Amino acid sequence: MLEPCLNQAAGLQGLAPHMLPRLMAVTSHGNQQGELPMLWSLCATWVDMGLPVMVLDGHAHESEDNPGLLQLLDEVMPHAIEDDESLAWSVLPAAAGFERLSRVGFNSDSVGHLFHKFAAVVLYAPADTLTRLISGSGLAPLLVVTPLKTSSLTAYQAMKQLLMEANLQPTVANIALKSDRTSEVAGSARNLRDCALSFLGLTVKPITVSTTATGHASREEIDRLALQLLESAVFLERQPLQRTH
Repeated sequence: MLEPCLNQAAGLQGLAPHMLPRLMAVTSHGNQQGELPMLWSLCATWVDMGLPVMVLDGHAHESEDNPGLLQLLDEVMPHAIEDDESLAWSVLPAAAGFERLSRVGFNSDSVGHLFHKFAAVVLYAPADTLTRLISGSGLAPLLVVTPLKTSSLTAYQAMKQLLMEANLQPTVANIALKSDRTSEVAGSARNLRDCALSFLGLTVKPITVSTTATGHASREEIDRLALQLLESAVFLERQPLQRTH
C-alpha cells in the first residue's frame, strides 16, 4: 500500500538505487503551456539530485509504434526500462493505462512492480483522471496557476474536484513574471486562494515561481518546489505479481 513519505529531501543525491520510488502528480487544467515547462523544470531538478524520473503522460495515447503504460501492464513492453541502468528521465504515454487502472487505482498493489528502477514517478493528467487514480492516497497534486485570466477559474474547478471527489489537497504553484511581480501572491493565484477559502473553506498558500519573459524560471524557487513535492510524495512499494501455475 501507499505510505506517506515523511523523510526530508536533504541527502537524496546518490541514494536513488536504494530507495523506493516516490509517487507524485501534476494536475492538468487546460494550460499546458504553463504546466509543461514547470514539469520539465522539476524533472531536471530531480535528475540533478541523482533521482531517475518516470513521467506518465495521461494526454498521450499508447500505440504499437509508441508503447507506454498499457504495454507495461500487459507485460508486452520491451524490457528496456528494466535493463537500462543509465535511465535518468523517461516519458511514457499513459492515457489507456490510466483508464484501465481507474478501477483499482495507481498504487503499490497495481503497479508497484513496474517502476523500481526509478526514484520518482510523476502522473500528469487532468483532475478527473487523478481523482480515479489516487483518491485518498494523501498526495498533494501540483496545480500550476499562470497569469492568464482563465487560469484561476480552471485551477479552481480542478481543485474542487480533487478535494471533493478524492480528498486531495493540491500544492499550488504560482507562476509570476519577474517584471510584474508586485507581491508574493498576486493575480490568478490570489483569485484562486480567495475562492478556495470562500467556497471550499480551504486555506491555500501558493508557492511563487518567478519567470522571465522568455520562460526561464528561478532556479532557487524551482528547487524549493521540487523539494516540497518530494516531501509530500508517497512511497510506491514494489509488490511483485503472484503468478498462478
